[in-house]
Amino acid sequence: MNAPIHQTSPLLIGHRGAPAHLPEHTIDGYLLALRQGADALEPDVVPTRDGVLLVRHEPLLGESTDIGARAAEFGPARRAWTPDGTVTDWFAHDYTWEQLRTLHAVERIPGLRPANTAFDGQLPMLRLRELVELLAERRTNAGQRPRLVIELKHASWFRALGFDLVELLDRELAGLWGSPVLDALVLESFEGEVLREVRRRGVAEGASLVYLIDSEGVPDDRRVRDGAVALDYASDLTDRGLDAVAEWADGISPSHLLLGIADEAGAVHPEAGLSLVGRAHARDLRVFTWTLRPEDHFLPPALAGRPEAYWRGILRTGVDGVFADAPGRVRALIDELHPTR
Repeated sequence: MNAPIHQTSPLLIGHRGAPAHLPEHTIDGYLLALRQGADALEPDVVPTRDGVLLVRHEPLLGESTDIGARAAEFGPARRAWTPDGTVTDWFAHDYTWEQLRTLHAVERIPGLRPANTAFDGQLPMLRLRELVELLAERRTNAGQRPRLVIELKHASWFRALGFDLVELLDRELAGLWGSPVLDALVLESFEGEVLREVRRRGVAEGASLVYLIDSEGVPDDRRVRDGAVALDYASDLTDRGLDAVAEWADGISPSHLLLGIADEAGAVHPEAGLSLVGRAHARDLRVFTWTLRPEDHFLPPALAGRPEAYWRGILRTGVDGVFADAPGRVRALIDELHPTR
C-alpha cells in the first residue's frame, strides 16, 4: 500500500482539460487547465483496435469527434450494447490509432456550452503516450510540474471484448515510466478489480489507486451482460465498506452529489460531506470528488447561478482534491480558502 495522497490544500484536477472553455481531452484544453492553475490533469483512456490507449471519455465517438461528418471514410455507425445501454455509434475499438488520429474533437454538450463549438474540427485526437510526452516537454520548458490522474474506463466490458487495460497501459507507457510527468501518478476507476490488478501485476509501481464512487450503482438489467460488473456503491461508503476499500486503495472519489449539499445552508455547514471525508480519512483514505461544473444543469436548483457558493461548500468538507471543468474559477476559491498554498 502506498503512502496516502497528501496535499496542504486540495489538489485541483483539470477534468478532461478545461472543458468549460474548450472541447474536452485535447492538448489545448489540457494546457489551458495548467495556465488556469490546475495541479493535475485527468485523461480518460479507451483502447483502439490495435491496442493504443486513446484519450477519450467513452469509446463512443459520435458526440465528441467529427467522425459523423466523415462517415464515407469511417463507415456507418453500428448498434451495440455498452455499459450505458444499447446505442448506435462509432466505437474507438473498431478503428486503429492511425485512422483515429485524423479525427478532430467537437464540443460534446453544445447545448450547454455553445461557445465551445467555435473550436469544432480544429483540435486533434490524443493518445496517452503523446500526452505524457507533450507534458514532459512542457515541464522542462515552462517549469511546471503537472501530474496525471488517469481513469481506466469500462475495464470489465473491454476485457470481455478482448482488451486488457492493465496490459495496454503498461505497453502504452513503455519507456516513459521514469518520466517526471508520471511522478505521483494516480490511477482511478469505477471498478476496483482493475485497480487491484494493476497492483498485483506490478504495473505503474508507486502510483496511487483511487476508487471512483457514483451516486448510483449499476441498474439491475445491466448487472450481468457482456462483462458488466454489479456495483453497489452505497455499501462501499458504509464503515464496513470503507474498511474493505482501505485494504487495497489509497483513496476514494465519490460524486459531488454524495457530499449532501443541496442549498446555501448545506454549503455553509456541509455536515454529510464532513462526515464522509472524516470517516475516509480515519482509514487513511484520501478523498477526491467529481465534478465541479459551472452550468446550472450541474448545480442544485437552490444554488442555480451560484456555482462558487456550491463549490465553497464542497471545499469546506475537507476533500483532498476536486475535479473541475473551469479550473481557473475553482483555483480562485482554493487560494481564497487556503491562502498559504
